Amino acid sequence: MNHLLAWIVAAPAIAAAVLLVLPDSARLPIRLVSLIGALASFAGSVVVAVDYDRVAGGMQMAEEWSLVPSLGISLKLAVDGWGVPLLLLTGVIIVTGVLASWGVTKRGKEFYLLLLVLVSGVFGVFVSQDLFVFFLFYEIAVLPMYLLIGIWGASHEVPQRGPFGFAWKRFAVGGKEYAAMKLTLMLLVCSAAILVAMFLLWKEAGGKSFDLAHLEATRFSLATQNWAFPLLWLGFGTLAGVFPFHTWSPDGHASAPTAVSMLHAGVLMKLGAFGVMRVGMVLCPDAAASWAWLVGGVAVVNVLYGALCAASQTDLKYIIAYSSVSHMGVVMLGAATLTTTGWNGAVYQMFAHGIMTGLFFALVGLVYERAHTRAIAKMGGFGHVMPAVACFFTLACLSSLGLPGTAGFVAEFLVFLGAAEGAHSWWAVPAVIGAVVTAVYVLRACKTIFWGPPPTGEFAHLTDARSTEWVAPIVLGAALILFGFWPRFLLDFIDVASSTFLARIAPFS
Repeated sequence: MNHLLAWIVAAPAIAAAVLLVLPDSARLPIRLVSLIGALASFAGSVVVAVDYDRVAGGMQMAEEWSLVPSLGISLKLAVDGWGVPLLLLTGVIIVTGVLASWGVTKRGKEFYLLLLVLVSGVFGVFVSQDLFVFFLFYEIAVLPMYLLIGIWGASHEVPQRGPFGFAWKRFAVGGKEYAAMKLTLMLLVCSAAILVAMFLLWKEAGGKSFDLAHLEATRFSLATQNWAFPLLWLGFGTLAGVFPFHTWSPDGHASAPTAVSMLHAGVLMKLGAFGVMRVGMVLCPDAAASWAWLVGGVAVVNVLYGALCAASQTDLKYIIAYSSVSHMGVVMLGAATLTTTGWNGAVYQMFAHGIMTGLFFALVGLVYERAHTRAIAKMGGFGHVMPAVACFFTLACLSSLGLPGTAGFVAEFLVFLGAAEGAHSWWAVPAVIGAVVTAVYVLRACKTIFWGPPPTGEFAHLTDARSTEWVAPIVLGAALILFGFWPRFLLDFIDVASSTFLARIAPFS
């Protein structure tokens, strides 16, 4: 199909443009247009997965339009083996996210419009083969979060603890405006770092093209790489929750509405990890090898720190938020191994974690809408009144702790194996300890919230999922099991890309 990738990127944006001409009162047409835009991109992603030649690998379905010839900027789209599963992930999350937001009534048109613009940027990042356009799509994906959280988010009280507790009230910590501003400012500063690194590489490559294939073929000096790689790692890595620049993420998760939390954890954090690997490590191979000890060491801290923080939380959304910090540490650990197995595990973890957190946040939204609380201490026995939600939440927990038969197990096993194969095999030990801590806190939370004596009082009349609320749990839960038992479908895409990129790195390392 001609221009398939352009259609995948453009479909949500076209739907957003249609929303502009619809009146605010047309609630059902607004929802249907949004759903059609999301389904069109998802359908295109499925076609890409079917048509992609996994044996040949490499960049396929290429399209190109010149934008600024004097600077070598063009809209060049193509998909590789890493892009295919991430396109599928994004398609699944946006469709389920739109359906999970079916009940949004406050400024619904603007909400769906921003959601569609955001996801159009996400699709663009995964298929862009021009570094400048890659960056533009990256910014399009990140910036709508400010409004989505600041307008439709929820504020909550955060206990004033620790040495800086006195300042929390002054800065309105826990407020949705605080979370939105913190997220935006931190990611904009990091975007500046990415931009500096981009122009360093573009200038040394001759200043004629931002084409990623051209930049990959250029052997940059070690000095340039040693400047560019840390900027790219911290710039993209902050979006991936790299310690200690992860602090925007838990606040953003906790304040965001359901669909935004699903996109935030499900795909936006993956943009950061994808940028580190696809841009930082592929374009700066010498520096990636030199800095691998630090990237991997920080990733181990992410895994343990995120797990321990999650274990200490009393707010359900904060548990999942810090769990995401820990699981994204697994992604970065796989990337730092610079092995095919580790890279396969890192990309598979992006997919598995995206599905899992999408399921988590969809279910948390259901529970919160009914119970009007996220405080775990106030909950108990919900499995008696919402058995389906309890079963799907338990499935997400089992994938989070890496139970065999779920997608989470496949991803973590590959990363741990890649760590053991790599130059720093000790990384596998704390990473496995982090997995044990994860098992403790997810099972404890699941037991406290859903299992036990039947709820009484105001919680005795809670209801299970209804109508469109069923879609996200069923689709995402099925995906966790399907790709837990049939990992080869995705790994055939991922492995050929990992091997290709590592082969390009080898001559320089």
